Amino acid sequence: MAHPSGGCTTLSAVAIFLVLASPGAGAGTVHPDDFIAPIDTVTIIGRKSDVADVPGSAHIIDNEALEVFIATDILRVLRTVPGVYVQEEEGFGLRPNIGIRGSGLDRSARIALLEDGILIAPAPYSAPAAYYFPTQRRMHSIEVLKGPAAVIIGPRTTGGAINMISTPIPAASGGKIDVRVGDYNTHDAHVNFGHHGRRLSWLLETVQSASDGFKHIDGPTGGDTGYALRDYIAKLQLDSDPSGALYQSLRLKAGYTEQDSDATYLGLVDSDFAIDPARRYAASAGDVFKSEHNQYQLSYVIDPGNSWRGKITAYRNDFSRNWYKLQSVAGTRIGSVLDDEAAFATELGYLRGATSPDGAIVKRANNRSYYSQGIEAKLQWDFGYRDTEIALTAGIRLHEDEEDRFQHEDGYRMQDGALFLTTAGAPGSRTNRVSQADVRAVFVDTEIRMGNWILTPGLRFEDIDMLRVDYATDDPARRQVPVLTRENGVSVLIPGMGVLYRFNDDWRLLAGIHRGFNPPAPGSSASEEESINIEIGTRYSRGAFDIEAIYFINNYDNLVGTVTESTGGGGEIGDQFDGGEVTVAGLEFSAGYGWHLGRIRLPLNLQYTWTTEAGFKSAFDSDFEPWGRVEIGDELPYIPEHQLRIAAGLQTERWRINIAANYIGKLRTRAGQGAFVAQNAIDDRVVWDLIAGWRFTPKLSTYVKIDNLFDESYIASRRPAGARPGLPRTVYLGITYQL
Repeated sequence: MAHPSGGCTTLSAVAIFLVLASPGAGAGTVHPDDFIAPIDTVTIIGRKSDVADVPGSAHIIDNEALEVFIATDILRVLRTVPGVYVQEEEGFGLRPNIGIRGSGLDRSARIALLEDGILIAPAPYSAPAAYYFPTQRRMHSIEVLKGPAAVIIGPRTTGGAINMISTPIPAASGGKIDVRVGDYNTHDAHVNFGHHGRRLSWLLETVQSASDGFKHIDGPTGGDTGYALRDYIAKLQLDSDPSGALYQSLRLKAGYTEQDSDATYLGLVDSDFAIDPARRYAASAGDVFKSEHNQYQLSYVIDPGNSWRGKITAYRNDFSRNWYKLQSVAGTRIGSVLDDEAAFATELGYLRGATSPDGAIVKRANNRSYYSQGIEAKLQWDFGYRDTEIALTAGIRLHEDEEDRFQHEDGYRMQDGALFLTTAGAPGSRTNRVSQADVRAVFVDTEIRMGNWILTPGLRFEDIDMLRVDYATDDPARRQVPVLTRENGVSVLIPGMGVLYRFNDDWRLLAGIHRGFNPPAPGSSASEEESINIEIGTRYSRGAFDIEAIYFINNYDNLVGTVTESTGGGGEIGDQFDGGEVTVAGLEFSAGYGWHLGRIRLPLNLQYTWTTEAGFKSAFDSDFEPWGRVEIGDELPYIPEHQLRIAAGLQTERWRINIAANYIGKLRTRAGQGAFVAQNAIDDRVVWDLIAGWRFTPKLSTYVKIDNLFDESYIASRRPAGARPGLPRTVYLGITYQL
């Protein structure tokens, strides 16, 4: 096909200059070991102990914390971080919706997602809502950055950033085998093995996971509602002679992931949900999500062992996916049918399995391919002036990405609960377009230590050119002149400043201010999203007791909504709407303590988010379904006022029991105010998780893991089409062996 695509030709011209750059994120947010250690673990914050002195909100979920519940679902993991909002979709966490400080949750498109410090969304500038997320099982730790700490990442600084840190090459030869089986014919294996040599080190890793799913489909054909996931990673590291004065390292990472998921957007009307939440209507049979993802990273690290160090990384991500799923019935969007059962009784009957006319059931092949590629380089320089210590980090990102939509629709007849194809659409006959972004970004970040003060002024510049090209839907080969070409761009300075004061070894006071920014979509007529974000808080740490309380306020000059299938449509997919002024404010609180009673350890942790305000400051009409007609004071959808997680445990060298309770308050699914309307709300809920383990030897252990211990039945989401359930009680039996 003839269509625009980039070749990253601008990148090679600066390769010589970039050799002097580094992966550091600025003093106080990057630990020097990232540059000089022979084991490649790419962090932004550094070690967990460094968080106490970060002049901003930052959290590390380290490997020890991840190993407590051994979660495969990233949403369960992120509930341990206050200020993070999550929305379930299919129950397994394969397509998470994540937001930070009210940034919006849809497909995690409004935060920066990274793996090992590199943007990992398939097209993070032109199409961030792409439904790819790294496999949680192979992650060694996770960093969550909010406030001014997120400025160094870009371009989406309104909410923050999540950096998924993959399994590092081990410090010595070794690895792990973790295998589990569970309800719904679920089986999961995580295996890795690596070797650390004097000059050559490597790691091989795979995750193999599958389930038949916990839902069942009406009709004579039925079908599975689960998934199959296969993930492979290889790392290779070549280091210079350890006895040499100049440390150099060449590091290669390559990965491949494929997923088949029997997923649908079709939910249930409330009356059916109350009887059987695990039911799926017959019209959703055959809905399937198929994807493939390839990632490549090549890094060069240099550290002369004095005041500076640097790193340059070239990267490429390729992602293709086709979600073949129910789109409409009898010419009506499925969301509209389930929103008004009485008005669309006939259409709802077709969804349930009643015989329909030919072509009444329409399924769309949401076929899309993506790539992103670029060079990231950073240089860190440490110096001092009298009693002041200064660490300066400068970085550059040259990046380009693309989304290629090539979609069609097929028509079916529903007959006695079974689907029969009546009309096959031609490839590209529904959507035939390409969107691109070409980016040049630089930043300077500084940490200044003066006595008890730590200051981190920083500045980021993003220059983004965007292009959207629409081809005729009867021109699948793209040989004709495009029917529409739209270009837009934005250049923006994103400043940020964090301040921390150490009262003593235990108490710290912090504050920060930065500019929040989200770029517009290619071809969009909407303005870029901008906000002023402020935070102020305190930290206390003494012995086994830690506490942190931070108040944040995000003042939007313009909140932007983007139409996607997952929001319920309401316009052409990709259209954007200006939402005007919005304020989101709240309190993030976390505390932890570990008692020791002889050989028994009793850890207790609490995380709480109180969203005191999340509302519009202006009135307007929009075709964006989650907003619709907005009045001043209307609250944002999918942001509960209260979120609380409490976890406790009993642990010895031989055995352990850990339990966690997750509370999510009642929330709106459409913008509104006053009394909740049942159809546009999700009730509050408490979901308990438990794990119990036994260690046979230092290398061999077993565990029983129960998600949703008390089998709480709840609505996880109402968008885009009806009520969909969260994961019911699911029991796993696992065994772990350290190689």
